[in-house]
Order: sequence, then C-alpha cells, then structure tokens
Amino acid sequence: MSKIYGTDENKVKALDNVSFSINKGEFVLIVGSSGSGKSTLLNMIGLLDRPTNGKVFIDETDTTNLTDDKISSFRNKKLGFIFQFSNLLTDLTVLENVLLPREIAGTSDSAEKNAIELLKAVGLDDQINKRANKISGGQAQRVAIARGLINNPSIVLADEPTGNLDSVTSEKIIQLMKLMAKKLNQTFIVVTHDRQHFGDVDRIITIKDGKAFEGNLPSEMGVLA
Repeated sequence: MSKIYGTDENKVKALDNVSFSINKGEFVLIVGSSGSGKSTLLNMIGLLDRPTNGKVFIDETDTTNLTDDKISSFRNKKLGFIFQFSNLLTDLTVLENVLLPREIAGTSDSAEKNAIELLKAVGLDDQINKRANKISGGQAQRVAIARGLINNPSIVLADEPTGNLDSVTSEKIIQLMKLMAKKLNQTFIVVTHDRQHFGDVDRIITIKDGKAFEGNLPSEMGVLA
C-alpha cells in the first residue's frame, strides 16, 4: 500500500509499498519519528483516508472500493478509536459520551448496560453522571477508551493515546489498554513515540521514510526501544 500527497514536483510519498498483516488479539505498536508516516498509516487502517495504491483488508473484507456511506458504517461497526486528546463533548456526561458511537450506529439494545460495564472496567463507575468537563485528563482518557470499545470493534486504533498525559497517568492508561485487549480479545494498534513506556507487546512495526519494518531499527533503538 502506498499513499502519495500532491502532484509533480510537490509530490510526497507518505507511505511507500507498506505491506503487513496483524492477527486477531495482537497488541501492536507502530513507532517512528515525527513525519515518518505512522499517523498516515493509522489513517489508512482506520479508513479515514484512502491509499493511492494498494488495498486495506479488515476481517477479510476489501475496503478499497467501498462507497463513502459503506465505509462510514463499516468503520463504526468494526473499528474503535482512541486519540491523543480524549475529544469528549464537555456538555455531555461521562455515560453519554461513551454511548455516542452506539447512537450513531443505531444499535441501542443493551447500550446503557454495556456502557456502564465498560466504565466499571476502566474504574469510572463512580463518575458516570459527571459532566465531561468535571473530570481529570487521565479520567477523560479512560472514558475515551470505554467509548472506543462500546461497539465491540474488531480493531482498536490508538493515536498517541498517552501523549497528553504525565508519566504516572500514562503508565496507568497503557496497563488499562493491555488489560482490556486481553480481556476482550481485541486487536489494539497503537501509534506512539514512547516505545519505552509500553513494555512487552506482541509486535512492533517501525515506520521510517514511509517504509515499514518489523521490530525496532538498530539506528533508532536508543530513541524508540
């Protein structure tokens, strides 16, 4: 898969013939320096952008030729997202924020029960009715994890999920994501520049100059390992 932005002399190859597969239930890190192409890759996997060449298969479905409407529906059913900033709606409660993806999907059966169970799992069952602007940054990120899991997605995509948190809170969020991945047998793909904070993971994919390599690059071990 390749992704090219611009044309002619302004052409930039953000991804250059990247190819790999990830198995169900794996906890995978995508690492690389700023501008390496790792966030572009996550956007391709998350169907937020389309590759210039190549295909993205999710659960054996070729997503390349899906219409925009079908991509939106597929994304909401199959993918969960956790971002660097929690992006909670501050005028809604913690519970209401978690329920948003279910409302978008139009599947309200047992939604509130599922949301409360997830909030309990992330240690926030005592914050359910608080407004999102009344909780801490670490709590907000835990709400974002619960929101990302509410539709029982096949894959959870996390883009620098600890980038806006202090080291102690970051460690708690990392352990929580690992716990949820194991408990729910869901695939987690995490983009990060803080490799050292994640400890043992199933796999590491390093992006450098738009190309993908399994594991850490020797020249970057000091930065990413």
